[in-house]
Amino acid sequence: MPRPSTVQAVTTIGIDMGKNTLHMIGLDSRGAIVLREKVSRGRITLRLANLPPCLIGIEAGMATHYVARELAALGHDVKQVPPAYAKPFRQGHKNDFRDAHAVAEAVQRPTTRFVPAKTDEQLDLQALHRVRSRLVSERTAVINQIRGFLLERGIIVRQGLRFLRQALPDILAKRTDVLSPRMVRIVADLASDWRQIDERIEPVTDEIETLAKSDGSCRRVMTVPGIGPIISSAMVAAIGSGAAFTKGRDFSAWIGLVPQQMSTGDRTILGRISKRGNGYLRMLFIQAARVILLRPASWPRHSFGVWLARAAQRLHPNVLAAAFHKSATMKHASLPARSRRFAPVCWRYPPEMRCSRAGQRRKA
Repeated sequence: MPRPSTVQAVTTIGIDMGKNTLHMIGLDSRGAIVLREKVSRGRITLRLANLPPCLIGIEAGMATHYVARELAALGHDVKQVPPAYAKPFRQGHKNDFRDAHAVAEAVQRPTTRFVPAKTDEQLDLQALHRVRSRLVSERTAVINQIRGFLLERGIIVRQGLRFLRQALPDILAKRTDVLSPRMVRIVADLASDWRQIDERIEPVTDEIETLAKSDGSCRRVMTVPGIGPIISSAMVAAIGSGAAFTKGRDFSAWIGLVPQQMSTGDRTILGRISKRGNGYLRMLFIQAARVILLRPASWPRHSFGVWLARAAQRLHPNVLAAAFHKSATMKHASLPARSRRFAPVCWRYPPEMRCSRAGQRRKA
């Protein structure tokens, strides 16, 4: 146990999170190490309960949101530091105490971006999405295995889940000329697994949709074209009110929809999209963009119709999908926090007219 004078001198604490054990480094106002301890996860709240309020940095990761809320309730200023932002401050070889020291250094920097602590409601919604994502992946694996077995017997089924579901009973009943009894049994068992997974996916999806329709932030996000209950609830579960982003473009960068920059020598070099951050949310947004692009007849009904029609003539479909939803997500991030509906006025005009129109509005 540190001396009372040492406890009073601690102004910043860095915590390296582990499954069962946490490593702490305490710094004084000069940045010198005055506290170095290893504490079990269950005793961290009790250990810091008697400390004067100070700045605590926690390495963001598994089960850190609960610890952050518990320590904040004690009066501490708790911030979750992404491991990528703490790594540059680690000196020497890697160990748990040096990781904690790096977190303590990173949490003091004004330019460090922190991870907001999620509420219990956000964690519940996030858990539903992760369960559904796992079940969908398992269903895809079963379907691919069925298709692989059928292709080995020369049976080709049109691409798409519903076509295989419709054709599978007839294949098992009538194609016994190329399917052995053993293979018929194997495919039938896989089809049974497919049905069981579908039965599990449906109630999880229904629960997500019910929660999304009852949440005001989700309803505002659903006013964006192409966005439904699944995407809106995933977004709210990930960012909450969106207060962590100062502007919509920061949200686009966070989910990896902006070009990767490799600039040097006063030359701006932009590559493909960075694909950083939340890959699940980025995948949902790209799918929503593709749905919009597949229905050009609906473009005139939306305010982005003119922009999208012109961009479709010069951009590859993949590039267009990323560009379209990068622009849309710049509006998404502000909807939950600002209590307003989606109204992309700037898309009513082609790019070369936006500056002049914006100047006219400012003069008016």
